[in-house]
Amino acid sequence: MMFRKSNLTSGTDAGQPRERRVFLYLPLLAALVTLIIELFNHKAFTEGLSAFTKFASGGPLALLVDVLIILATLMPAVFLRRRAFYCTLVSAVWLVGGTVNGFILLNRMTPFNVADMTVFTTGIDTLPNYLSTRYIILLAVALVVLLTGLILLFWKGPRNTIPGRQRVLTGILAMLLTCGLLGGSWALAFHTKQLSNVFSNLAFAYEDYGFSYCFLQTWLNRGIRLPDGYSTFAVQEIEQKVEENSMDAGEPQTDVNVVYVQLESFIDPDEIRGLELSEEAAPTWNALTEQYSSGYLTVPVVGAGTANTECEVLTGMSTRFFGPGEYPYQTQLDKKTVESVAYDLKENGYGTHAIHNHRATFYSRNVVYANLGFDDFTSLEYMPKTEVTPQNWAKDSVLTGQIIKALDETPDQPDLVFTVSVQGHGKYPTEQVLEHPDITVEACPDEEYHYAVEYYVNQVHEMDRFLANLTAALNRREEKTVLVLYGDHLPSLGLKSKDMESGTLYRTEYVIWDNFGLEKQDGNLAAYQLSSVVLERLGITTGFMNRFHQTCREQTDYRSELKLLQYDVLYGRQYLYQDQPSYQPMEMRMGVAPITMSSISQTGDIWYIAGENFSPYCRVTTSDGDLLKTTYLSPWLLEVEEDPGTTDVEDLFISVVDKHHEILSDTE
Repeated sequence: MMFRKSNLTSGTDAGQPRERRVFLYLPLLAALVTLIIELFNHKAFTEGLSAFTKFASGGPLALLVDVLIILATLMPAVFLRRRAFYCTLVSAVWLVGGTVNGFILLNRMTPFNVADMTVFTTGIDTLPNYLSTRYIILLAVALVVLLTGLILLFWKGPRNTIPGRQRVLTGILAMLLTCGLLGGSWALAFHTKQLSNVFSNLAFAYEDYGFSYCFLQTWLNRGIRLPDGYSTFAVQEIEQKVEENSMDAGEPQTDVNVVYVQLESFIDPDEIRGLELSEEAAPTWNALTEQYSSGYLTVPVVGAGTANTECEVLTGMSTRFFGPGEYPYQTQLDKKTVESVAYDLKENGYGTHAIHNHRATFYSRNVVYANLGFDDFTSLEYMPKTEVTPQNWAKDSVLTGQIIKALDETPDQPDLVFTVSVQGHGKYPTEQVLEHPDITVEACPDEEYHYAVEYYVNQVHEMDRFLANLTAALNRREEKTVLVLYGDHLPSLGLKSKDMESGTLYRTEYVIWDNFGLEKQDGNLAAYQLSSVVLERLGITTGFMNRFHQTCREQTDYRSELKLLQYDVLYGRQYLYQDQPSYQPMEMRMGVAPITMSSISQTGDIWYIAGENFSPYCRVTTSDGDLLKTTYLSPWLLEVEEDPGTTDVEDLFISVVDKHHEILSDTE
């Protein structure tokens, strides 16, 4: 018995140093992982160490918090037998996130955040636009190797022999120490202003506070925080103020078509200081700004985040009130309805149409648009075969016909057509891909981006040509029309505030064109004010949020009251709607015009389906639900290589199937 007791004591004593060493190994691992992540976060591998050293020396407490956050995720290993596996898994997750962030920062200005996880499938879908096939294969191989290594480590890796009770006691002590250090450092960093939870600029926040802290904030800090003084009385006060400030605008002009075109990454290249081109890139745009109402448009994003500018224009809400990096399309508007310019115009007898020459499911638009009051949505899957850029984005020239088609579908009523373009989308290649560009770059603020800028300005030049064709087409219709043009955000070209004539990265431009003589009224606007100004020019005051912007935007408490209203309709008790029903989602159809089949014919082993409004995404479907191999020949003709089992088109259907094999609609 004495011998057994002595052995146990010896084993326990032998285990103590191993348990104590965990308090050294895990902090060192956390520090190493943080170092690698921050080198990616501050572009040290492409732009040198200056940004990282500035962060480390200027915000040591912020850096310490980043280390402690990662350490807190590693500490559960103390409780486990498979410590090596757990530490490797957690470290790999952090390192993959940091590497993804580094890659994203090379292609856009907005860093990797939790909101990107909500559009994961879209990110995978657009990966070929950013990486060559060779790099995608290498990436896939690396992921397979990583997963294989983790599986082998779990199966064959070392296992801790320390008794469970001792691991629990050590783990509790380790977690208490880590949480205590994290809480104290966090509080001290806030006290010394080395950390903040207010991100006016997400990209700058990542630079100032580090990846792990900021990524955590984009996860925890979601939605709109409860405003001070929120109550039914506060909402009623705002309602009363709006009614008192509202003026009789006279008879509204509800016979005017309202067409929006949100231009992807569009700015006039003349806005970039130090950029010299062989010729003017946007002559149409410049002519429009001279003749029609125009100005700077303050947008909530830079380099990416199209959906947030779009959200502000459609709803009149400021996305800055939401969590950092949050997309309301993904967190709220895919489930709830709110007032929008579409709902406001529907109340005045308008047909409402949405158009986008990219995938329907991008940012969940195929769901969100129904909650914003649109009758139909024409995405890329419902358009004829489109010409694409060298980076594989659809060119905007296809949009002219789609806009006119939407206007023609409802000849007996005015229309709202909200259009989102995609041609100007990055990544902009840093090597020469345009052999004979229409416009060449003579001088550039940063020569490293010479060919990227040259590629971009040539896309802008083509987009400008699209605007010339669109305004000419609208003029030929001889219907009163307002055309609202604006850029959604600046392009990701390594630009700094000092490079812009506006002095900021958060300003694009807008133009309000018309063909019936509206007075030119220039002025700078925020994106969430744009639609209320457009409706104000037409004398349309429908919708409370619309009237609020029209009557209160010059008042000192305008922003705080806007936040209170947004909180009320999305997260609060909806005091604003207590005397009336809130907005109801539309039964939105995909495609502005129905897809129809008129006949089927056979030549040899090939069947041909004739009809209207076909697209390259159409698949012929049997009555049993089988999707047949279908080839698009034209908007009027499809080719089928499998026997449909019938010669009667009444027994067949057309399904529109996206790139991920999701059926968006069918003719059944």
